[in-house]
Amino acid sequence: MSDKPKGMAAKGDQDVLTLETYRGVGKFQGKVAIVTGGDSGIGRSVALLLAKEGAKGIAIVHTPKEQKDADAAKQLIEKEGSEALSIPCDLAEGEETCKTIVDQVVGKYGKIDVLILNAAIQYIVPSIEETTPEILEDTYRTNIFPMFYLTKFAVPHMARGSSIVSSTSVTAYQGSKSLVEYSSTKGAIVAFTRSLSQQLAPRGIRVNAVAAGPIWTPLNPASREDENLEGFKGKEAPLGRIGQPIEAATSYVFLASQEACYMTGQVLHPNGGFVVNG
Repeated sequence: MSDKPKGMAAKGDQDVLTLETYRGVGKFQGKVAIVTGGDSGIGRSVALLLAKEGAKGIAIVHTPKEQKDADAAKQLIEKEGSEALSIPCDLAEGEETCKTIVDQVVGKYGKIDVLILNAAIQYIVPSIEETTPEILEDTYRTNIFPMFYLTKFAVPHMARGSSIVSSTSVTAYQGSKSLVEYSSTKGAIVAFTRSLSQQLAPRGIRVNAVAAGPIWTPLNPASREDENLEGFKGKEAPLGRIGQPIEAATSYVFLASQEACYMTGQVLHPNGGFVVNG
């Protein structure tokens, strides 16, 4: 993206990890993953890192209108030697859609080792008086309901040692005056993570989350007016810049890997240095 926010590090800076400089060591050799919202942003970076780590198959779940981005992500994944499965759908359609996704992946690979619950939308709503049933329902039907449904159908196909990683947000901890609807779903995801981790612990399935922010992803320009986007660009973290998707993606890879085998019910915070005490 050419219009980079002020303070964003340039490619090649020594303190910034890039997809080109990341070196996999086979952490997910032979594993099968589902990544919702895997066509762009953090989701795409997670999918690519899983491929770099040797994953056998990676299912990218995305909206039909993002097929072009999904095709590009699929090519990048396959370039790393992994199989990529593009699944266009609207997660907000509900339980049956989520069951179809799981059935498609299990039908092809016979199992699910990693479930990345990342898809989300956000609406900029300056005042609670301006929210509508449509905005509220769309936000919850997209951001939190599919996490329940996908997990419900995926868990029976997940063996001990499998992992679920969800995307919450720094807004769940700091709040956001113009993202009340979005932030509240992210708070729900924190509770979902902590509660589900206790439920699935006896089965050896770990459940964690990542609360990223501020990260430069397509979600921000897509949901913000120009003047509001300038405000986002000005949110410099203590490290002095807005983060790149891969700088959040590494937290997902760690939590899903064997290296995090004693972590469940936890949230990692790749946010450039904001202290959230969460």
